[in-house]
Amino acid sequence: MGKNRLEAFSDGVIAIIITIMVLEMKAPRGDTLGALRPVLPVFLSYVLSFIYVGIYWNNHHHMLHAASRATGPILWANLHLLFWLSLFPFATAWLGQNYHALAPSALYGAVLLLAGTAYYILQQTIIASEGRDSLLKRAVGRDWKGKVSPLLYVTGIGVSLLSQPRLAQAIYVSVALLWLVPDRRIEHALGQKTG
Repeated sequence: MGKNRLEAFSDGVIAIIITIMVLEMKAPRGDTLGALRPVLPVFLSYVLSFIYVGIYWNNHHHMLHAASRATGPILWANLHLLFWLSLFPFATAWLGQNYHALAPSALYGAVLLLAGTAYYILQQTIIASEGRDSLLKRAVGRDWKGKVSPLLYVTGIGVSLLSQPRLAQAIYVSVALLWLVPDRRIEHALGQKTG
């Protein structure tokens, strides 16, 4: 199967995820700026999740460009990733409405952790399909961000459960900021291949 079809399907699912997240935000009652205050946590959780989904979309796009084809195991690994990403709207809404509570903050971290794990599985499945000298394997290298992120998610989950949901949310924001710095490894490896 060509990887273009896989990429198009994934793009569609990710677009739907973003749409569902924004539809979860309800307009406040009232016509003053003060009426926005109660929905600010919902908006901030949406912004964080939008950034995360954007990071996944961007990195997924680059990763698929490093692959030459889409095999059966790659298709299943991709669906696994999309499953966890599809839980972002639920986790985002619950966190936004209950930002001070332990369980929503811990669940949000768990969804982040499981999506990150699914992304890693997809990455390793592509590398296995492409062989030992795959472009993606060379591009990923040591992948320090990929190794640090799950540790921070687990820390955030633990901190949430220890009655510190705000600190956990700060950890989740820090991981997003870590990934916002453009990661040019795959672009660089693709440039070397064509150059």
